[in-house]
Amino acid sequence: MTTSVSLGTGASMPIVGLGTWRASEGQVGQAVRAAILSGYRHIDGAFVYQNEAEVGAGLKAMMQQGVVKREELFIVSKAMEELVDCGLVKAIGVSNFNQQQIEAILNKPGLKYKPANNQIECHPYLTQEKLISYCHSKGISVTAYSPLGSPDRPWAKPDEPSLLEDPKIKAIASKHSKTSAQVLIRFHVQRNVAVIPKSSNPQRIKENFQVFDFELSAEDMKTILSFNRNFRGFKMEWASQHKDFPLNAEC
Repeated sequence: MTTSVSLGTGASMPIVGLGTWRASEGQVGQAVRAAILSGYRHIDGAFVYQNEAEVGAGLKAMMQQGVVKREELFIVSKAMEELVDCGLVKAIGVSNFNQQQIEAILNKPGLKYKPANNQIECHPYLTQEKLISYCHSKGISVTAYSPLGSPDRPWAKPDEPSLLEDPKIKAIASKHSKTSAQVLIRFHVQRNVAVIPKSSNPQRIKENFQVFDFELSAEDMKTILSFNRNFRGFKMEWASQHKDFPLNAEC
């Protein structure tokens, strides 16, 4: 049973992690503690989320209580080459990069560190098959953010599709006696794609990690992959005029 993905550096990253984007103050620390107690060892964060201090406090509490050791944890922030040089991080990656942009990095003269991971929006409405295949062909692992379609995104419109309510997803979930969320997470696990569902609800956090005791059939996977409509919940329109805007490319 696949529980981790291998990085080009030789490190192993747990395939299911906890996302912390939009996890509010006063809740994210509790979410981190609930995740650790449920078995998570991969926590995804970023300085821009403005909650890393509380994430760190939650992790520290779990370590001080002897629940987990630091060396058992895989903690993601958004870092650069100098931090590898200093020994502060073991691997660095990129986020939202398309194939052309990754090629530009790989062909950069004097490249010091090849990207270990590309973190991208990915779910059945945006399957990213070409980009994932390309990354894997280059030895770059992929992490899927917004795997449940980010239903709580503030800019969602009433007429936009909902993965968690999709009848076909619900039917597959019912067949396996699982939740729709568990099916959506398992979908990535079987593609060897790391996945970071976000929740602040302790019960859902626990449920989201219970995806290693069942397997989607080849027919299930084919059905889910057929949902692709290149729908993005994160269009990043605020950056659309930037010369390096990555989302206009096919992959």
